Parts: sequence; structure tokens; C-alpha cells
Amino acid sequence: MLTLASPGRGGYPAAMAAAEEAYRCRETAAALFGLPEPERVVFCQNATHGLNIAVKALARPGERVVISGYEHNAVLRPLRGLEARIRVAAAPPFDPAAAAEAYLRELKQGAALAVVNHVSNVFGCIQPVEEIAALCEERGIPLIVDASQSAGVLPLRPEEWNAAFVAMPGHKGLYGPQGTGLLLCGRQPGDRRIRTLLEGGSGSSPREPDMPDWLPDRLEAGTHNMPGIAGLRAGLEFVRRLGQETIRAHEEKLVRLAAELLGENPRLRVFAAEEPFRQVGVLSFQVKDMDCETAAARLAERGFSLRAGLHCAPLAHDTAGTGKEGTVRLSVSAFSRESHVRRLAKALENL
Repeated sequence: MLTLASPGRGGYPAAMAAAEEAYRCRETAAALFGLPEPERVVFCQNATHGLNIAVKALARPGERVVISGYEHNAVLRPLRGLEARIRVAAAPPFDPAAAAEAYLRELKQGAALAVVNHVSNVFGCIQPVEEIAALCEERGIPLIVDASQSAGVLPLRPEEWNAAFVAMPGHKGLYGPQGTGLLLCGRQPGDRRIRTLLEGGSGSSPREPDMPDWLPDRLEAGTHNMPGIAGLRAGLEFVRRLGQETIRAHEEKLVRLAAELLGENPRLRVFAAEEPFRQVGVLSFQVKDMDCETAAARLAERGFSLRAGLHCAPLAHDTAGTGKEGTVRLSVSAFSRESHVRRLAKALENL
């Protein structure tokens, strides 16, 4: 039974049980994402927290940073706070070749850091992370991957990508509680030392005036969210049992169906991939002659939980040309069903 004790804060049974639970969660995540050492799995509050750690660990004020046209504000705002010279590798959604070409064009001009959103939280388009990672590795440019929409659905290969950091929330595709997240740490390139976002108690080296030099202690200041970590491990185990390929196939099937059914409605503009189908998790649409907030509100009255607006990713909407009002976005998971999609399509016919 897990009690409210903190790992590294004592040798009594409850503290040792907490330490064991935390380590088991790290081991499970490391096995799922192909990391050789569980210590390179850092706990954080959410993907935003993890991305802030990653960005501020690597980027210095005023440096040139290349990002995709689909980055969330969790990337854009920390970079603006650093007054980084942001260059956007813009490309249309669902065009991985154009995305890779845009990165090549920008990276040729030099960069201190590159960031890529693996899957857009607005459009569900899958970015060519493998190609972008290879471009970065050729030039010795650190890479941060935002896996908020892909973790638990698509295979993550931080070692193959030679990614400096891969950030993800616990509450989306990992089926953990809100307020949890993971930051997967790669072998940091060059002589860049990991700079900390927070400093404080770590449960180790209490006499030292600075945070420990080793992971995960260096990036985990303060008391751990042990109930959340235990719940996150349960979610990770669920994903491992079900299988990421199974989850992806299920989500892709539902998104394809939604794109097909909603695409038959002449009042809707649907943003969906063509073949080969490189889309997962979410689908965005607009209703003609109705703003997206009104459409989502009317669908909420019919029992549908959809998000409308800019989805904390105005850059993605600017890139896709939907920046004026945004879109209505549906999301699917392992628990979504074909009947849910068909009900939504019917509701939209009668909207």
C-alpha cells in the first residue's frame, strides 16, 4: 500500500516503499521508450513543465532557435521569455516532405537549438521527426521533441533520434492522472550542462550548495507527487499491455471514420490527411456560417466534449490558415468507440 511518504527522505518502510514505486515507474517508462537507464526519466508536473525545463536547460538569451509551425505555447512562450531569435520551419499540415525541407532550409543557416512537435495537438498531423533528428545530428544541433500527443500512441525513439529531451504529459496517451508528466533525457550534446529550472531539496547531497550533477536528482527539486506517480505507472502498464500499435490502429480507424463522415457534410471544412494517412488522435473542423465556439457549445448541449478556439497553439492555426477563429477539435482515445463518431456526425447534420 502506497503511503504519503517521499522517496529519498528516510530509511523507514513508507519512504522506502515510495522510492521503490518511483523507481518502478521510471523503469516502466524507460522500457516503453527504449531508454537504457531509468535514471534518465525525470518526473514533472505536465508537458509544459517538462518543456520549460528542456528549453531553459539548452537555450540561451538571444540565440537562434528553429521550431515547427505547429508548436504549442509551452514552447513558444519560454522561447519568447528568453528573447530567442525564433525561426519557424513552416509547412502545410499533412505534408512531411515539406516540413523536412523547411527544417533543412532553416538549419542550414545555423541554430543553437531545434524543437519539433511530434504530433500537432490541433490537427493530429505527424511530423517527420526521424528526418529532422538526422538533420540536427549532422549539424550538432540539440533537439527537443514535444511528444504530448504521440506518447503512448506512436513509438518514441529518443536514443535513435539522439534527442536532448523528449517531453510528455501523463494524462493524455499515457492514461495517468492530471498533474503528472515525464521528461526523457538524452545524452546532452557538446559541453552544454543541464541548467536547472528549479532548485531545492532533492533527497541527496544535502550539504552541497548546488543541485546534484546527476539525473534524475538534478531536475527534480522538492516533494514528489507520489500518488500521481503511482497512477502514472498504472497508466504506463495499461499502454504496455494493450500495445502502442493497437492503440494507434484504433485511433487511426476512428479519425479516418470521422474524417469520412464529417467530410460528407457540405457545411463542414474538415482538416484530414490523405494517403498515406499520417494523422492520429485528433481531428479539427470548422462549421460554415457559425463560429467555432458556438458550434462547440451547441454540441456540448448534445453531450459532446469538444474543444474550440486556438487550443493554446495559435502558431499552428497561423500556419494552417485558421488563425482568425480557430477550429472545433475532437479527440479520441483507447476508450472511444465507432458509435461515438457516428453520433457526432449525426449531431452535426442536425446542428
